Amino acid sequence: MSSLTSRPLPSGDSSLCILRTSAIGDVTHVVPLVRTLQEKAPSTRLTWLVGKLERRLVGDLSGVEFITFDKGKGREGLREVRQALAGRRFDALLHMQVALRSNLLSLAVSADRRIGYDRARSKDLHGLFIRERIPARSGQHVLDALGSFVEPLGLTQTGVRWDIPVPDDARAWAAAQLPGDTPTLLVSPMSSHALRNWRVDRYAALIDHAMARGLRVALVGGPSEGERALADRILAATASAPLDLTGKDTLKRFMALLERSAMILTPDSGPMHMANAAGVKVLGLHAASNPHRSGPYSDRRWCVDRYDAAARRFLGKPAAELAWGTKIEKPGVMDLIEVDDMRERFEACAAFLQLPLR
Repeated sequence: MSSLTSRPLPSGDSSLCILRTSAIGDVTHVVPLVRTLQEKAPSTRLTWLVGKLERRLVGDLSGVEFITFDKGKGREGLREVRQALAGRRFDALLHMQVALRSNLLSLAVSADRRIGYDRARSKDLHGLFIRERIPARSGQHVLDALGSFVEPLGLTQTGVRWDIPVPDDARAWAAAQLPGDTPTLLVSPMSSHALRNWRVDRYAALIDHAMARGLRVALVGGPSEGERALADRILAATASAPLDLTGKDTLKRFMALLERSAMILTPDSGPMHMANAAGVKVLGLHAASNPHRSGPYSDRRWCVDRYDAAARRFLGKPAAELAWGTKIEKPGVMDLIEVDDMRERFEACAAFLQLPLR
């Protein structure tokens, strides 16, 4: 296997396959790479192997062919991808997902070049399924690591642009839910990693504070039983009456809600990165994960960062001594973030945005 080689794609009509099926946040981080390729290699045909749910967010990007991998179908899902790619060969595969299932999926892709992660970021036998590696760099945000996949192609990601399409019907729905121009705080309380979630009473306290200051607050989340139960507990704990949109939006409707909102309160989660892509200020809750690696890419000023405190308490060493990307998902870790911590960030962000608070 070669180390980093910088070799452009063939001139003229070339083809490239991107393999990144999940999760929502990481798929959001891939969009700037697509925009870089479209700008700097405009004659290259792009095909993206993406998850079923994730396609609902990015599947209408112009100039990209999408092939859905439905992991819920197991072997049948793999077979469908093999059938869709039968008889095709790409100039290069960007194998951007480190997982055994993704390795098996990559076997469906016939490509002259197979580009994957450097050794430090490889696991689950990833190195056996690639022949070239991206540069080995420590301390990168996830988005920058994904963006470096263009470097073996002789390109550099120098800018970051999303422009994820939002359909008119989604905007009409969002306008009906959040009419007028009242400054709005969205609260997306649940991460798929339960130990990243904040306490119910603390969510409720911040919601009450924001509403007392004149903001409209809307709870958002998916249709799962867990998200419904968490929303119900938060609603029961509030003294105010925030809007409850839990289970009512779709990924596109959520993007439309973001267009009508000033801020979002959320732990490290897919909605955090969708909000960042939409240009919304993120009141991020970070103790279990490092915001410099997986926080909102464009602007982390409004996050509460207790990652170092978590490292010292739960792992007995400062964050600077941990392997990059270490997660501290321990019971009680999010208790390190107090209501006053987030109230201070809320007030600072509102002042920055010049919101008309009362």
